Order: sequence, then C-alpha cells, then structure tokens
Amino acid sequence: MEQETTKKTKAPRLTRDALVAAICGAVVVAMVGASYAAVPFYNWFCRATGFNGTTQVATSAPSAAPLARKIAMRFDSNVAPGLPWKFEPEQTEIEVNIGQVVTVYYTVTNQSARATTGQAAYNVAPLTVGAYFQKINCFCFTEQTFAPGEKREMPVVFYVDPSIASDHDNDGLNTITLSYTFYHVRDPVPRPVAAGEPDRAKGNL
Repeated sequence: MEQETTKKTKAPRLTRDALVAAICGAVVVAMVGASYAAVPFYNWFCRATGFNGTTQVATSAPSAAPLARKIAMRFDSNVAPGLPWKFEPEQTEIEVNIGQVVTVYYTVTNQSARATTGQAAYNVAPLTVGAYFQKINCFCFTEQTFAPGEKREMPVVFYVDPSIASDHDNDGLNTITLSYTFYHVRDPVPRPVAAGEPDRAKGNL
C-alpha cells in the first residue's frame, strides 16, 4: 500500500514539473521572438517620429515658399575604426531658410592601396528636430565601394520642414547639426553583372 501511495504522489509532481518546464520554454521563445521584432519596430518608430535624431525621407520639395526665418546648418563627419577613408564635408556650416531645398557635398577618399567598402549612418542634433529634417537624397545606408586612392563627392539634398515654426518647443532653435559616420563593411553584397557588360570569366576560358 505504501508503494502505491508513493507512486500516486510522484506522478502529479512529475506532471507539474513538466508543465512548469513547458511554460518556461514558451516564455523564453516568446522573449526571443519579441527581441527580434523589437529591432524593426524601433527602426520604424524612429523613422515615423524622428525619435533619437532620426531624420525623415521626402520624395519632393515642399509646396510652400521658404520662410524668412533662417537657421544655421552644421555638418559633421566621422569614420569608424577599421576603415581607411578620409571623410569630410566641403562646408562645415551654412545658413539656410527654413523650407529651402539645399544641396551640400561630402568628400570621401579611400586612402588604402586596396578597394574598400563602407556604409554611412547619420542623425541630427538636437534630437527633437529629427521629425522636421527632410532628406530628399543622400548616400546613407547604401554600401559604397571605393577603388584604391579613389576620391568622390557625395551629395546630400534636404530641407527643414516649415512646420517646425509651429512647434514652440523649437522657438529658440538656431542651429541644426547633421552628422554622418562611415563604418567598414567587411563582407559587401556582391553586385550583379550588368547585362551589357562582357563576361570576363568566359573570355578567359
């Protein structure tokens, strides 16, 4: 009788342990899934709201005329360790009208004796103006491959959204800094061979 009682006591305990283990496993899987989902959600949130200095992407110039109010634009450039590039703005500061479409240039030089690839990230400061800084064209988030010693001018086309004038939190704003940082891409994505480009590999056969 004692043995039967012991067996009956152990069975429910084992069942509870298995249930607890299953719940813990499900929680871990859910947390991992949430962590992966959080990255694209965070990126979307930043782009939609301008949070953390993330700028907006515009497809065209503003329909209204530029405002009389002017603002100073400063341009910053950085190169992360491991990328042998010289990267600098052609102008460190300019004055623009709010709503004015502006084109500025950064100069990049590959100081290495071999081809290298980099990719730029950016933000604006103060962080509160990210929602108003509209980029029409720039070189950010696109892999850039430079031949040995190659130098290239890279344009940025942007404007400051006139709606910033209605945001009283930015009434005292007189300077915006646009900052880029180039990072080394160790394994660049191979580019497809153009249809009109001769197949050099076949020619060597």
